Amino acid sequence: DMYAKCGSLDLAREVFDKMVKRDVVVWTRMIAGYSQHGQDEEALKLFQQMQQESIKPDRVTFIGVLFACSHVGLVDKGHQYFDSMNQDHGITPAAEHYSCMVDLLGRLGCLEVANDLIKRIPFPPTAVVWMALLGSCRIHTCVELANYATELVLELEPKNAPAFVLLSNVYASVSMWDDKARVRKMMENRGLQKEPGRSCIEVNNQVHVFIAEDMSHPQMNEI
Repeated sequence: DMYAKCGSLDLAREVFDKMVKRDVVVWTRMIAGYSQHGQDEEALKLFQQMQQESIKPDRVTFIGVLFACSHVGLVDKGHQYFDSMNQDHGITPAAEHYSCMVDLLGRLGCLEVANDLIKRIPFPPTAVVWMALLGSCRIHTCVELANYATELVLELEPKNAPAFVLLSNVYASVSMWDDKARVRKMMENRGLQKEPGRSCIEVNNQVHVFIAEDMSHPQMNEI
């Protein structure tokens, strides 16, 4: 789990392969590690191996599996795994699973299908689910649906800054500058700020953090 969270997947897999007994938690952490760090095909391959070894997956396992399907764009496979949760494993899909399915459909441009899926959720959709739809609206510049999704996110979480940022970006992508400015003003009035982008790199056992437009690094001139 430690190696996987740090992105050291080779070391995580080495420990995984050396284990004599591996329960569902161990399998799930390895699958999640792969899916969270972009190695989605490895995640799905490991899930198949898990099933072949008759290890019963749990609800957390399926989050990693559906997340991987979303990033690879495997709609049919994603639907298959999603349906198997209840049919084959007796697991009732939660908001996180629906969010992954909405993301999967939305990434491929199936926004109305994703919205229809949300309408069929047997419980009130959470902000996470609507944010998945909003993120897809940003990718495919769907203004009307973006407005709708943002409104529902803010009903649940009035200070959800990322929702404002995504909607603002949707407006910008279609040159609706007045609406973009209006959204930014709403953020300002609510005391919300966009978290600046940052990246980290480790050199000689020292972690260096770089923040967008920040020139304070002591080696900035050399960089």
